[in-house]
Amino acid sequence: MAFNGHQRDDEGIDEDETPTKQPRSDKEKPSDEASASAGRAASDRRTSNSTARLRSDSVKKTRPPFPWFGMDIGGTLVKLVYFEPKDITAEEEQEEVENLKSIRRYLTSNIAYGKTGIRDVHLELPDLTLCGRTGNLHFIRFPTHDLPVFLQMVRNKHFSSLHTALCATGGGAYKFESDFRKMADLQLHKLDELDCLIRGVLYIDSVVSSGPSECYYFENPTDPDLCAQKPYTLENPYPLLLVNIGSGVSILAVYSENNYKRVTGTSLGGGTFLGLCCLLTGCSTFEEALEMASQGESTRVDKLVRDIYGGDYERFGLPGWAVASSFGNMMSREKRESVSKEDLARATLVTITNNIGSITRMCALNENIERVVFVGNFLRVNTLSMKLLAYAMDYWSKGQLKALFLQHEVNHSSTHLDHRDQTLFFMSCFDVRHLF
Repeated sequence: MAFNGHQRDDEGIDEDETPTKQPRSDKEKPSDEASASAGRAASDRRTSNSTARLRSDSVKKTRPPFPWFGMDIGGTLVKLVYFEPKDITAEEEQEEVENLKSIRRYLTSNIAYGKTGIRDVHLELPDLTLCGRTGNLHFIRFPTHDLPVFLQMVRNKHFSSLHTALCATGGGAYKFESDFRKMADLQLHKLDELDCLIRGVLYIDSVVSSGPSECYYFENPTDPDLCAQKPYTLENPYPLLLVNIGSGVSILAVYSENNYKRVTGTSLGGGTFLGLCCLLTGCSTFEEALEMASQGESTRVDKLVRDIYGGDYERFGLPGWAVASSFGNMMSREKRESVSKEDLARATLVTITNNIGSITRMCALNENIERVVFVGNFLRVNTLSMKLLAYAMDYWSKGQLKALFLQHEVNHSSTHLDHRDQTLFFMSCFDVRHLF
């Protein structure tokens, strides 16, 4: 398999067979037997020690060189997962080249990199054991349009002297492959993003042993006084519907770790929300758009069922508060002049979220799946959309569908780490993101 472009042989060294016990000759004396037994025991110890040394040497030789990380290059964000070893011996520290030390110091001593790179400290996973090493897992992100800055930094830190290839997933692993080669003298070892996503969801849920449960749902999502986040255990998770909300949306029906299919998707995702907000409000970042949305009122922008049917909507089986026409009120000049940028941002968020929820519900019905896991960068610090999705799934399915979320909002997450899957692990984790 490949790990940061490093090919490894997963075939271990077999245990030496235990020496078979020979039948005692009648001519042997007790003292001779004791001497022979002691000799065999000493031989066994030497064999065992030798095997252990060989196995240890084998692990060292096949273990990929540091640094360990993977990238998910999406349409909006680049996400980086970095493993920081914490069990470095004095001998290893002396042998480390300055380039590697420089990269480790740079990544772990900063929480911001340049103007747009961010390390999500609250998502750090401490004290993980990977490939026999103990360390912390870091999540870093930066906008995809700043990838040239990242490549220049990789070049300046002489990263190609440590690795000749990087593990990467996402559409950008194909789009920017030549840029990595020309600007940073690096090859990209490309991995399937859907494989990484599914295995990552399962891995993240399995390694979080302290703090809040990785998987959770909202109880009473529309009631400010009663709304509460409740833990949910992903034991026996199949089948599940996995809704990955990034720049666009992909919906996967997952029947086992290796048995899944892409049911459908929509181009109306996080990129749509941010793009429309930039046009309508003049904002420039996802966080700014969400802040505006949190302060706005979408009913000033949208036309509701009660606006069309008056008080007679109940006979149609529709709640009066349901949106009948997104942005429908904007046909009126008077109403256009009365809305704020915050209202427009909120209506945009509701429009995108409702569309995702509606498509998801139809997919769940068609696939006969009652458990839905929503992941992706669109949900990062976006409690508004999570609660909207939670309420929509519960209301329209009459309680049959449960909307689940992850603390690490996996958008191409890591995977469970046996020897054959270590490469995929560094491919993403949550909606990980940013710069070295």
